[in-house]
Amino acid sequence: MNNLSSSCIDDPAAGGLLIVDTAAVVANWRLLRDKAPTAGACGAVMKADAYGLGAAELAPALAAAGCRDFFVAVPEEGIALRRALPDQTIYVLSGPLGSLEPFITHTLTPVLNAPEQVADWLAHSGGRDYVLQVDSGMNRLGLTAAELAPTLRPRLLMSHLCCADEPDHPMNQAQLAAFRVARDRLPGVPSSLAASSGIFLGADYHFDMIRPGIGLYGGNPVPGQANPVRAAATLRIRIVQVRRIDTPGAVGYGATHAVTPGMRLATVSAGYADGLLRSLGGRGTGMLGGITVPIVGRVSMDLISFDVSAVPEELARPGQWISVLGDGVDLDAQAGNAGTISYELLTGLSRRYARRYTGS
Repeated sequence: MNNLSSSCIDDPAAGGLLIVDTAAVVANWRLLRDKAPTAGACGAVMKADAYGLGAAELAPALAAAGCRDFFVAVPEEGIALRRALPDQTIYVLSGPLGSLEPFITHTLTPVLNAPEQVADWLAHSGGRDYVLQVDSGMNRLGLTAAELAPTLRPRLLMSHLCCADEPDHPMNQAQLAAFRVARDRLPGVPSSLAASSGIFLGADYHFDMIRPGIGLYGGNPVPGQANPVRAAATLRIRIVQVRRIDTPGAVGYGATHAVTPGMRLATVSAGYADGLLRSLGGRGTGMLGGITVPIVGRVSMDLISFDVSAVPEELARPGQWISVLGDGVDLDAQAGNAGTISYELLTGLSRRYARRYTGS
C-alpha cells in the first residue's frame, strides 16, 4: 500500500483534509487481539466503509497484521471489500438480500438471521459456509434458540450485545445467559458475542472470536474511562475568510449568536453536508495553533464559523486549517458536543474531503 493517497495535504482544491493513521488502526487491532481467547480469534468489523475511514485502504493493512475475518453489513460492501481482500473470510451481517448470487460469485459468507434465510441457503448454496445469528435479547436480527436445529453446522454462531458500553447493565448478564443456552443447542460450533465494548466485559464474553469495530477506529470502547485505543482520524478544515467584527451583530443563519466589536471570526469550507452535524452549532470546538476555538452560530451546509479571537492573527488567516477531529480534539468529546456518538460522526464523513493515509 502506498503511504499517501492521491489526495494530500497540499491539494489546492481541498476544503477539508481527512488524515487516517493506518498504523493506529493496526495497533488498535493488535491491542484488542491480545484480549482474544486464542491467537487469530480477533476479526475486524469494516461496515460503512470502515466506519467512514476507508475499508479498501485499511483492510489490507489489517490482513498483513494477521486478521483473517472481516465483517460488513450488506452484500454490496462485501463485493467491494473482496477486491481488496482476495483470500480472507468476509462475513455479511445482513445475510442475503433476496439473492444468493453475490455470495457465491464473490465467496462471501452470510450471517443468516431468520429461518427463511437458513432454508434458502441450505437448499441452494451447494453446501457453502454460513454463520447463524441468534437473538439473545436485542430483539433485532437473529433466530430464537428454539429455531437452532441440532443438525445445523454453521461456521460460527454469533449474537450481539445491546448494552456492552454500560458494564453494570443487567442486560449484559441476561444476554450472556441466553447466548449460552443457544450454544448448548449446537455443541462444538465456534461462537462469538463480543464487539468492541463487549471485549472489556471480561473473558466470559469472549468465546471463540471477538469482533471489534469502533475500537479499531479510535472510538472509546469503555465510556467514562481512559480510552485504551489510539486516535485514528484527524480532520482539518480550511479557512476561507477571517472577519474582524467592527459593529455589534450576529453570525450565521437565524442570527443565533451575537458578535461584538473586536471579535475575529474564521469561516471554514465544510458543514453538515460533510458530516459536521448541525447540532455542533454553539457547542462544537476546533483547534487552531494549539488553541481551542469554539463554533459560533449555526452549522450550515457548507460553512462553519469559529471564534478565533484568542488566536494570533498570523495563524488565523485564509488557507490555514482548523482541526475538528484529532490534533487535540477528541473524537468522543466532539461527538458528545453534537449530542451523538463517535459512530455517527465517523460514518458521516464526507467524500468531499481529501484523504491521506499515513503510517502504513
